[in-house]
Amino acid sequence: MTLMTPIQPTQDDATSVSSRFLEDVLRGLSAPRKTLPSKYFYDGEGSRLFEAICELPEYYVTRTETALLADIAPELAGFVADGAALVEFGSGASAKTRLILDASPQIDLYVPIDISAAALSRAVETISADYPGLNVMPLVEDFTRAMRLPSVIRNRPIVGFFPGSTIGNFQPAEAERFLRRVRALLGDAALFIVGADLTKAPEVLLPAYDDAHGVTAAFNRNLLARINRELGGSLDLDAFDHRAVWNEAESRVEMHLVSSRDHTARIGSHTIVFTEGEAIHTESSHKYRPESFEALVERGGWRVKTAWTSDAPSFGVFLLDTEGADAVVVHHITNENRV
Repeated sequence: MTLMTPIQPTQDDATSVSSRFLEDVLRGLSAPRKTLPSKYFYDGEGSRLFEAICELPEYYVTRTETALLADIAPELAGFVADGAALVEFGSGASAKTRLILDASPQIDLYVPIDISAAALSRAVETISADYPGLNVMPLVEDFTRAMRLPSVIRNRPIVGFFPGSTIGNFQPAEAERFLRRVRALLGDAALFIVGADLTKAPEVLLPAYDDAHGVTAAFNRNLLARINRELGGSLDLDAFDHRAVWNEAESRVEMHLVSSRDHTARIGSHTIVFTEGEAIHTESSHKYRPESFEALVERGGWRVKTAWTSDAPSFGVFLLDTEGADAVVVHHITNENRV
């Protein structure tokens, strides 16, 4: 096993990231309808809280996708060439990655990309210890902006991995741009494994984003704590209530932080005014019909090669390529198929 030196941001890169964070926050909080980008959830504490969310009984997404991946991993492995590199976008704890690695010993190189250096370091340490024959090259980067891969990946077959229905956090136009960027980054011969949550009843969806123990609320408010810590903010976390709503027209769950009173806050030298009942839109989680997801990836320059969908609560794992096929092969995995 070779654990290669992580590609870390330079000082200039770090300054640029901090400047982008401030720019994105000020732009979002100065808009007529306030917003904050969900990609900034994942500092060290945010990553820890999200891992806790994934263990909650209400949050079906992780356990459903994990069960589906466990079922189909041997079949997925059949598409992976010898000596392949696995590139994971937003790797986090890399828990689901193990299902792919266990089924595909022919993968020679793993490139996890994550914006949280702390989360990436923990994941790389455990992956490297548990897979001693695997070369690991972590990349500390906002995966939506990643423009380069390690030079050792050249001339290898490449498989991208993007689980967790994270693609649902993008607006449709943003998702298309991301898919095109990934195609350019991985190359025309690459495969891309994407997990996507499928549409279901609001009474199933909403508790997953507003759990009884308040972990998701803490995760949402932690974004404000990060702004205070990193950008010199004075946001009062107790002045904001967590709220999750189902937007039927957009087929998405939305998370908001709602101001409980009129107040002002400072971020650096800037003053932000909040009125009672005013919401900050912090995250969207789009839910798809299989046919709508297929149309999305086609607009993004990919084709669905094979799709697997689970029993309720429904979830989809889609294997994409750039060659296309005459017909989509869909496998429905029922609970009876599972051991």
